[in-house]
Amino acid sequence: MDKYIRRLTEDDYSLFQAMDTGIEDDYISHFFHRFIHSGDRIYGMFVEEQLAVMAGYSIYAENYAMLGRLRSDRRFQGKSLATELMTYVKQEALKEEKVHWVGGNTEEKNIPARRVLEKAGLAPRITQYAAVAAEVGMLESGAAPWQEITSPARKREWLESTYVKEGSLFPYQCYYPFPATAALFEEKELASWKMYENPGGTKFVLAKHDQKRTHYLHVGYPWEDFQEPGLWETITSAQRSLEKEIEEDTKVWLDLPKDAASHLPAQHPFNLSSIWVLHEAAAG
Repeated sequence: MDKYIRRLTEDDYSLFQAMDTGIEDDYISHFFHRFIHSGDRIYGMFVEEQLAVMAGYSIYAENYAMLGRLRSDRRFQGKSLATELMTYVKQEALKEEKVHWVGGNTEEKNIPARRVLEKAGLAPRITQYAAVAAEVGMLESGAAPWQEITSPARKREWLESTYVKEGSLFPYQCYYPFPATAALFEEKELASWKMYENPGGTKFVLAKHDQKRTHYLHVGYPWEDFQEPGLWETITSAQRSLEKEIEEDTKVWLDLPKDAASHLPAQHPFNLSSIWVLHEAAAG
């Protein structure tokens, strides 16, 4: 079997279209050229000059590489090609000078993709819900929304004390949580993220805009006390402000560890059908 691996270019779009992946209306088909030109590193495993498998990685905050875009042609499955390519892609990501973390995030129900990641040397770290709700106003208690934090120093202080020092995962983007380090909190990021502090100065909530086809208010709240007075009023207010700013409807996205779901208020509006497993390569 004549096979080889190379980085894909925009000229390979027709080869991608010819793959029999069994995925209808694949988002990669719509964004293939964007991925190629955005700095994503996309590679293909070719067998007899046919594109049999593709996969790649994206770099975030210079230090983090997330593996993904895995697609396999069903006519070539059962030959361990996906594992071979993903292992190669992982090794390429680790060669990046500034990258110190490599991982992959896939749906819990996607057993084949999880097996590929694990065979490529990535171990599961956490299972989380991508909890999404159209709105959360029904959870309000009547308390006043929290005060917005405008000081970059106070924002950084909160993020470092709750995420970095605790060694927690930080919800950097929808689908992309990373082990928290100061590298994630660049000045431009802090300036664009909205943060709000409760009256006692004991808790905060992070609210930022993200778009994955749908526009989201991506919420970061590193506690399981979802009954905190004013929390949901704050999130609703931030959602309304975002919708006014972008003139589009939005949804609320909350990264929720699987074992924390029971702490949500009764009759909450979140859809918990999307469950993701974050994998990571061993340090060093």
